[in-house]
Amino acid sequence: MTGLNRRTLHALLNTARRRARWLLRAPRVRGAVPPMFPGALRMDDAEEEAAVAAVREVMRSKKLFRYYSPSRHPFQGSRVRALERAFAQHLGVPHALAVNSGTSALVCGLAALGIGPGDEVIVPAYTWVSSASAVLAVGAVPIVAEVDDSLTLDPEDVRRRISPCTRAIMAVHIRGAPARLDVLAALCREHELLLIEDVAQAFGGTFGGRRLGTLGDIGAYSFQMSKILTAGEGGLVVTADRDRHLRAAMYHDSAVCPHMGVPMADWLAGVNLRMSELHAAILLVQLTRLEQILADMRERKARVKEIIGEPLERRGLKLRTVHDAAGDTATAVIFFAPDARRAERIVSALGDENVPASRLYLDLAYLPHDHVDLHALPAWTPILQQRSWSRSGEPWRSHPRPVAQEARPCPATVDLLRRAVHIDVSPDLALQQADAIGAAVVAVVERFC
Repeated sequence: MTGLNRRTLHALLNTARRRARWLLRAPRVRGAVPPMFPGALRMDDAEEEAAVAAVREVMRSKKLFRYYSPSRHPFQGSRVRALERAFAQHLGVPHALAVNSGTSALVCGLAALGIGPGDEVIVPAYTWVSSASAVLAVGAVPIVAEVDDSLTLDPEDVRRRISPCTRAIMAVHIRGAPARLDVLAALCREHELLLIEDVAQAFGGTFGGRRLGTLGDIGAYSFQMSKILTAGEGGLVVTADRDRHLRAAMYHDSAVCPHMGVPMADWLAGVNLRMSELHAAILLVQLTRLEQILADMRERKARVKEIIGEPLERRGLKLRTVHDAAGDTATAVIFFAPDARRAERIVSALGDENVPASRLYLDLAYLPHDHVDLHALPAWTPILQQRSWSRSGEPWRSHPRPVAQEARPCPATVDLLRRAVHIDVSPDLALQQADAIGAAVVAVVERFC
């Protein structure tokens, strides 16, 4: 064995010993860390009793459908209608429409804006795939733009991708934080475009003191299991425009005319994306918990950031940019490592410390089929390969201009995601755990950077 090989072996053994000592010691974060289901985990005894009472009242009334029941007054007492009024009041908008999912909310919103074949909607390269697939659902074409270190749309790349076919920009408030709505709204005014807000992951957030979802032409929300408020499923469409509200209502309900006062002369055929009375009953109770959920997440994130901010900066790492810190719902702490290799090592070491850390992007070639994360553009194969439900190949084939996908789509986004370290901030995280997460991040970063 050569001297070089002996030295290499000695170094490897020392590294293994240090790793073993690291693993054998107690992790910095003690106890079970709550999983990231804010609304669901807040369903304590008091909320359970209130929700059960609300659901029981719906069942006893026999009014399981929004528009009619066996009673003398079939149109009275709808929980869905009560939900729409409560959420409209909370958000400060005149019109809210409850639907069965966040994806349905986006589709209804796009239909309400008259977006369809021949149109393009700019969407971010980092969002749940439904943001883009909703555009396809109305026959339009999604144009994918880069995100910046806020992980929301990069306004400069959006500007580069505006074409004569562009009708709208979809701002997605991802991982709880707002997109740069002031700049995106200015772009929309400059080019006479519509602004859609996807608020699925940021309900309760604000930008410039206004509720997310109320600054654009349409706001879409989700109440799926992993969201800040949840009934397992559900969605909401909001707008300040009555005509758009009625168009969304027509799309979400094929029989809306007699129920919502739409004249037959204005009727457009729709589908069935209605919310059920039972989901609405649960969500009405959940809404009462929102402010406390947000306050608890914000307190915990602030504690983590206070501990890690200066050490990260000293080591050359960068926290995610948040365009309006006061409006951040604080569902996550995200920072960027110098490269993907160190991000992987940091996440692995944080796992040893019982920190709920993950990477935001893993190369698809190394993932089993059921572990692919559909938040990142490279996983959107139906869109990248321009697949169609029909033999006609629409909406791609007859689109007014060819939309060719790049060989390496949105490389800046992929680079950011490969380097991103994501840490969940549950509202039910103990304050001592939040402090320990901060200490663990500092120790791990100093070890690898």
